[in-house]
Amino acid sequence: MASTLFSDLDAILFDLDGTLIDSTAVTSKAWARWGVELGIGRTDFHDHGVPARQVIQGVIDSGDLDPARYDEAFARINFLEENDTEGVIRLPGAAELLASLPAGRFTIVTSCTNALAAVRLGAVGWSAPPLMVTADMVSVGKPSPEGYLLGARRLGVDPSRVLVVEDAPAGLAAGRAAGARTLGLTGTYSAAELDADVVLDSLDGVLALPTAAGEPITLVRS
Repeated sequence: MASTLFSDLDAILFDLDGTLIDSTAVTSKAWARWGVELGIGRTDFHDHGVPARQVIQGVIDSGDLDPARYDEAFARINFLEENDTEGVIRLPGAAELLASLPAGRFTIVTSCTNALAAVRLGAVGWSAPPLMVTADMVSVGKPSPEGYLLGARRLGVDPSRVLVVEDAPAGLAAGRAAGARTLGLTGTYSAAELDADVVLDSLDGVLALPTAAGEPITLVRS
């Protein structure tokens, strides 16, 4: 028997990496190679769910990278990530949930650049949904709410009637700050590390009930 997770929603905003797709292996490999190539003596600089430009700025702020190398560093990580999709897969339940949602009532808000998001979506056989929000479109990435506020605005809905689906603390913090309800998914982080209204181990079995045009969305899990 299905149990109701959320009701009275106007739209759903999804993170991409770690939420709809698994790109952990290629992301970790790219950032490790990036650190070696730029001569950085550590590999713990990648904060999942945060845009690359903010990660690089953090490395500069820590004194491990010359500020004059910012453009070089940003271009290099983009190249490494955009040219490796081996092992990028859909996560369980993601395709089924997206297929159950009414058209125009969901999109993706990702810390990927537009180019990287297109590459990773293409790797799993998906096209970018209409009105997707990428790192190129915001001045400050997660945990700032800017991306989720923009996503709600592009869909024409009140953020308080939106559900944000995320796998990372930074993304969930962004959703909360935007005034949205939140669904956290374990995998990248443990349940204890995720501050969300509901925390699940995956999207497997999560579906939207059939909804008449303009009617609120209800999410259930079988």
